[in-house]
Amino acid sequence: MTAPSYEFLPGAADSPVILHVPHSAREVPASVRAGIVLDDAALARELDHITDAHTAELAEAAAELAGPAPWRFVNRLSRLVVDPERFPDEREEMLSVGMGAVYTRTTHREVLRPGDGDPQPLIDRYFRPYAQAMTEAVADRLAATGRAVIIDVHSYPSAALPYELHGAGPRPPVCLGTDPFHTPPELLEAAREAFAGCGETGLDSPFSGTYVPLEFYGKDARVSALMVEIRRDTYMTEPSGPAGPGLGRLAAALAGLVDAVSG
Repeated sequence: MTAPSYEFLPGAADSPVILHVPHSAREVPASVRAGIVLDDAALARELDHITDAHTAELAEAAAELAGPAPWRFVNRLSRLVVDPERFPDEREEMLSVGMGAVYTRTTHREVLRPGDGDPQPLIDRYFRPYAQAMTEAVADRLAATGRAVIIDVHSYPSAALPYELHGAGPRPPVCLGTDPFHTPPELLEAAREAFAGCGETGLDSPFSGTYVPLEFYGKDARVSALMVEIRRDTYMTEPSGPAGPGLGRLAAALAGLVDAVSG
């Protein structure tokens, strides 16, 4: 049996928090690589730009510092395989730049896959099992604690890339993405306080929204969610270099947020 494309790493039994890390990996299975038209050098460059490098390590470090420890749901494949956070249908605004659940364009709007290809096999093989597992993870926290808090851990480049639909806005060191239904004021305030020592904290720019499995999205207020987008130059050498000392400071801040919303 093929191993799943994700890991669900346990935390404390009484923790409602799931740190979700969807975009940290670079791995592209050979069967998926065959459908990508870029040569190896161009694919490596695209992975440099599209990958939220070191965010899995950031979440791991935060989990070790926090008490009680949060649960972690980590994508182990590149978002060039499928992007688990996109809507799998016409609701997805990134379809306009070829970046729905299955990307057909790169960060620089070049061809990644033929536009007339069928995305369904990749959605069936990777997207739906991931979504189901995340749904089950949230349901597990609801059953155990009566609520679930999804904290999405992302990063973004200091300079806008051509694919960004809202790249002209502010690019603060920490951007907090919100949802009008799933992001209560107290969660947002806790995040602002936790990241106060990491520079300016902005709201919904250059990226907005949160990830909530569709079974709960817009329906279950017991599921709260926040996206944490960290500007890459604050903790690493762009576009794909090593992490620096900023990673530890951000991990401590993220752990502080986990602690603040765990009680």
